[in-house]
Amino acid sequence: MRNSRKISASAAAVAALAIGLTACGTSSDPSSKPEGAKADTSKPLVVAASPVPHADILNYVKTHLAAKAGLKLQVKEFTDYVLPDRATQTGQVDANFFQHKPYLDDYNKKNHSDLVPVVSVHLEPLGLYSKKDKDLKSVKSGQTVAVPNDTTNEGRALKLLADNGLITLKSGVGSEAKLSDIKDSKGLKFKELEAATLPRALGSVDAAVINGNYAIDAKLKPAKDALVLEKAAGNPYANLLVVKKGSEKDPRVEKLAKLLNSPQVKKYIDDKYQGAVIPAFGAVKS
Repeated sequence: MRNSRKISASAAAVAALAIGLTACGTSSDPSSKPEGAKADTSKPLVVAASPVPHADILNYVKTHLAAKAGLKLQVKEFTDYVLPDRATQTGQVDANFFQHKPYLDDYNKKNHSDLVPVVSVHLEPLGLYSKKDKDLKSVKSGQTVAVPNDTTNEGRALKLLADNGLITLKSGVGSEAKLSDIKDSKGLKFKELEAATLPRALGSVDAAVINGNYAIDAKLKPAKDALVLEKAAGNPYANLLVVKKGSEKDPRVEKLAKLLNSPQVKKYIDDKYQGAVIPAFGAVKS
């Protein structure tokens, strides 16, 4: 997904996280933590999450709902799309909340991991943003569009551009598209960047396809600022609560899943994000 320098940096960060968690005596020590229904429910459930909106939602649950449900919740924020899955797989955290199923499936395949979804929570529509163009008609030949460099989100970004007539993909290619699958770029140039850096890159490119959480974190308002947004109907990119296989029956995980799909969380999402984040509750289809 990324070059070796980025992978090395991520590995170092994981090591640092492990040392920090051990020093704190967290319940997520992989050498002693039981799985599933045998988990020690007196200890906090440690969940890795992207800052916005995932950590915000979890912290709402922690502050307003968890105590009444008998759940101790600890939220650890991550700003990239690699470390949370690694930390969950190795037992450094108990769960994570940042990704959709196509990304999870791709990660499991490439890393031979066994992470599984527990429940679907919300959708963050992917959008095309620009500081130079005011609408889609202004995006023209010769301009540079930045897209996420991870496999699933790049395909998702290219499909968004194709669905709106900015590029043409090869026949039969959809959300799994790569740059090499572009049949007609219509004169556009593309720059692949790590998803988290895309908002900062807006000043150096003509437009960028940005994940909803990073757009919100950068104070962009998707419903207002995006030139175009993904449609919610039939969208497979709802964000999930994820655990290592075997931990689905951990009573703490079950409590959190129920709370994340509660009417209170739906109201919180609707009120806070005004359509930039959309509740998408329910079981996850395999």
